[in-house]
Amino acid sequence: MLALSIVGSALAYFGAVRSAFCRVVTPETPANASDEPHAKANQKPSKKGFRPDVEGLRAVAVGAVLLYHAGVPFARGGYVGVDVFFVISGFLITGLLVRELERTGTVSITRFYSRRAKRLLPMTVVVLAFVVVLSWWLFDPVRLDEVSLSVVAAGLYAMNWLLALRATDYFAAGLQASPVQHFWSLAVEEQFYLLWPTFLLLVTWWSRRTGRSLRPVLLAAFAALAVVSLAYSVYSTEQEAGAAYFSTFTRGWELALGGMLALVPASWQERQSRWWVGTLAWAGLGLVVFSAFRFNDSTLFPGYAVLLPTLGTAAIIAAGFASSALPLPSRLLALGPVRHVGRISYSWYLWHWPPLIFATQIWGKLSPLEGTAVLAASYLPAVVTNRLVERPFLHSKLLTRCPRKALALGGACTTASVALGLGLFALTPTIPEAPENQVAGAAALQDGHALQKSAKAVHPSPRKAETKENRPQMYADGCHLDTPETKSPKCVYGSPSSETTVVLFGDSHAMQWFPALNELAKERGWRLVGLTKSACPPAEVHTYYAGLRREYRECDEWRRRTLERILHKEDPSLIVTSSLPTYRPMENGKRLSREERIKAMIEGYVSTLRKLRSTGAPVALMGDVPHPSKNVPECVSRSLHHLKRCSSPRREALDYPKVNAQAAKQVQGVRLIDPTPVVCPEKRCPAVIGDVLVYRNGAHLTATYVRTLTPWLAKHLPEPNY
Repeated sequence: MLALSIVGSALAYFGAVRSAFCRVVTPETPANASDEPHAKANQKPSKKGFRPDVEGLRAVAVGAVLLYHAGVPFARGGYVGVDVFFVISGFLITGLLVRELERTGTVSITRFYSRRAKRLLPMTVVVLAFVVVLSWWLFDPVRLDEVSLSVVAAGLYAMNWLLALRATDYFAAGLQASPVQHFWSLAVEEQFYLLWPTFLLLVTWWSRRTGRSLRPVLLAAFAALAVVSLAYSVYSTEQEAGAAYFSTFTRGWELALGGMLALVPASWQERQSRWWVGTLAWAGLGLVVFSAFRFNDSTLFPGYAVLLPTLGTAAIIAAGFASSALPLPSRLLALGPVRHVGRISYSWYLWHWPPLIFATQIWGKLSPLEGTAVLAASYLPAVVTNRLVERPFLHSKLLTRCPRKALALGGACTTASVALGLGLFALTPTIPEAPENQVAGAAALQDGHALQKSAKAVHPSPRKAETKENRPQMYADGCHLDTPETKSPKCVYGSPSSETTVVLFGDSHAMQWFPALNELAKERGWRLVGLTKSACPPAEVHTYYAGLRREYRECDEWRRRTLERILHKEDPSLIVTSSLPTYRPMENGKRLSREERIKAMIEGYVSTLRKLRSTGAPVALMGDVPHPSKNVPECVSRSLHHLKRCSSPRREALDYPKVNAQAAKQVQGVRLIDPTPVVCPEKRCPAVIGDVLVYRNGAHLTATYVRTLTPWLAKHLPEPNY
């Protein structure tokens, strides 16, 4: 109890200190914003800094995100709404801080963080509590583990780094979307605002020390920060677009851009002509709309592409500075209904994503119309919680007068959020795991196999199936290369001094056969060399990799080096290779049609196989395993006593191009080994065989099941050249 008390106190203290960062995709509204009457269409910015057009611009941002998540075909780039939010947030928050600096000579860090705590954290707790309750009711134990971790990350505003880590982990690609993963953008903002007030104070101190005017110095500092962050964004997007998308370092410049807008002097605002501000507004709106409608999931983003929606947003905000009548786009944004959506955009953003995930869990994949209907329904809790939770805390006179109470509230909310995630993990049902030495696995097929209907326990446990401990040893040893790596280390197993060298070459679907090959290498005194790389086919083709959103150049480099090593350094006695057959080859930077992809894959694999055969060693080409139609570990974790529910129809499981088989036929000395009879021996492909979980992730076999296939593989492998 004492330990729990200490941990709870530490979490509360941490939450109080960091509550300022607890901001979301939606920028913090100036304190007077919600109290303003509805603006007329041509309303000018008030002297207090309230911008009705900016409030309406938030509606555009959240609307783009909602359309994108609903799957509406014409808004495939709606994710740029997040970038619109970033610029707006930087503009509003920096404006508040700069005005406070000029008015008082300093910035109250305590008040700044207390404002953010009372506005943001109560809503966060409400939404996370809803997610935890619905998840516990709807999800299986395996998925609950992931949701638990996500809730903790969301409560600590670290979701972006969790997703960045997942983006660089090839084997995490099969994980289903978390109902709180949309908190990533909120985490980016709060991590940025962790240092932003202090940064302003340091720049202010330097300007006073050197006798320079404050705003020009701040502008130079913001510009320098933006240039560095943008340069890093471009570089990292080229290298690892998936991780770059979620990084605070790649997005920080967007908030700094908004901050630069907050420094625009009144003298500049007064001098702008009606024609100029109109052009600026229309051009800005055009850039945002173009981005939302023309970008898609293949766009290399953020990188250079993010300049369009961010500069467009900046142009719209700048046009609203006009001292004369506002341009038409700004007047449209200031209309009452548009402002209403902008006013509840924070609540609606928090509420829109979880119902989509839960609806998909209940009814399966949603059509764009169904997705839109779900998002329309999420408007109701957004409005209710905006009025009953968000606004009462935001405008609480007690919390405004006593910032420390607001900070204490933030600490309590953070502690509650983390407790929700930990509580969900503690309540997740356990799944019995059978000892590995007491399960039969593939040996059960010898006794006349019938689809296993139930099990008291399986190995590995579904909740542990995708842990590093249950992946082949090559993964832990760094011999299965990740996306950016292009040179394999030594990676020698079995009997390192043996003159009989067996090479395992290919992608993760080749690497999954390592446990059985390693057993054979130990038994027969082979020198086993493991050369595999994630998402990289041995076939000589240029492929598109969705995780990078570009051509997989690292794969081409690794394949070239690996073939060179096999042909001229290893002197192989036997080569075992395999590959996923569903890659997306490219030619001249363009992706191919389905028929062209299959043809290119076969031709590329034939080219590789001929080079491998030139060594004189026999080549064993493993056919790909059947692809299950569902997430096997998740299904088994909730259906241990009804395993038939987790099986897949054989016809569906084998419905993929037979690239490996067709390539093997064209090269003499290549033996095709088809694993279908020992993975899917009947009309339905089982999830469990002999109390062993067959699949661990997508179409990857568990290391345990592959080890039980060692006798079968020994019978089918060609004899090495001794």
